[in-house]
Amino acid sequence: MQMSRKTMGWAAVGVAALGLVVFAAKDHGSNAANGGHGGPGGMPAMEVGIATVAKHTVPVFIDYVGTTEAMRIVTLQAKVSGHLLEQVAKDGADVNEGDMLYRIDPRDYQAAVDQSVAALRRDAAARNYNQSRQTRNAALAKDGWVAKDALEQTASSLQQSDAVLAADEAAIRTARLRLSYTDIKAPFPGRLSRSLVHEGSFINAEAGTQLNTLVQLDPIKVTFSPSERDLIAINQARANRDLPVEVLLGDANGAKFTGTVSFVDNAIDRKTGTIAAQATIANAQRTLLPGQYVKIRVLLAERPDALLVPKVAIGSGQMGKFVFVVGADGHVEQKFVTLGAEIGDAVVVEKGVAEGDAVITDNLQKIGPGAPVKPRAQS
Repeated sequence: MQMSRKTMGWAAVGVAALGLVVFAAKDHGSNAANGGHGGPGGMPAMEVGIATVAKHTVPVFIDYVGTTEAMRIVTLQAKVSGHLLEQVAKDGADVNEGDMLYRIDPRDYQAAVDQSVAALRRDAAARNYNQSRQTRNAALAKDGWVAKDALEQTASSLQQSDAVLAADEAAIRTARLRLSYTDIKAPFPGRLSRSLVHEGSFINAEAGTQLNTLVQLDPIKVTFSPSERDLIAINQARANRDLPVEVLLGDANGAKFTGTVSFVDNAIDRKTGTIAAQATIANAQRTLLPGQYVKIRVLLAERPDALLVPKVAIGSGQMGKFVFVVGADGHVEQKFVTLGAEIGDAVVVEKGVAEGDAVITDNLQKIGPGAPVKPRAQS
């Protein structure tokens, strides 16, 4: 049986009315489930974490990429020749000043010391003999028993003996010094590289046989290149105090080291418009090694009344950086911001927020401008 157009029209109206009733019932149930507290159209208020914008005194840094360099680096060479008897310090060892590193066979040099000592004893005996002759002749000369020429001759022999003894003593000092050179010790604290010689090798001092390389790691230098403009600020800051620096290894969560600016060169590089500068960094654990690239931050001053916002609260869009804040009516407001320096987990906001703003720190992907929110209690 066919239904008339009029009948079909009334049926459609009835269906539409039924749909409105069902929608209204669902909307009512949603509001009831949320206690009647929702946003426009019954949207529930999302719970969010907040951070209150406050004023802080923050450091003012200039950041550079720097390169680590050793304070001192020497190539170890022997002052005397001989066969290498022992490598005392292992390859790559950390050593202190005066630690034994290598030992050359000392027997030839000890023999030279013994010969010099023997010569001194022999010549000392000869001098004692000449001294006794001089004493005796001087006594006999008073009574005319010894001629004046003989007395002068014994006096001359005594003087020659004194000169020989002085030469012997110098020879002993030289021999003992050369003997001491068979013990090769660390001239300063540092870390050894890989040994270039092995036990039993002949060390030729005249040919300049290289044994190893020693590098001082604590403190360590970091070189960087401030621009001509930055140089003005650096010189002003250095005028009245040591200029502190921080050195970061890796990302912001990596190891941090401290020191001071210790050198600024005396001329600008015309090609780059920069100047060579250097900081001395404490490196007690010897974590930093020469040749590393690091981030170096020069602390110019302390800035009061800076507005800080957690980094996690910063959003990014086509219009730029922004934050969401909780408005007076409990709804989200979007504020575009101009950012400054990063301070740990926070960032300085130069423009866009005010002291006391409640900045939303989580659920940023689930909210937008105008959305109702419920701030989570701050711990």
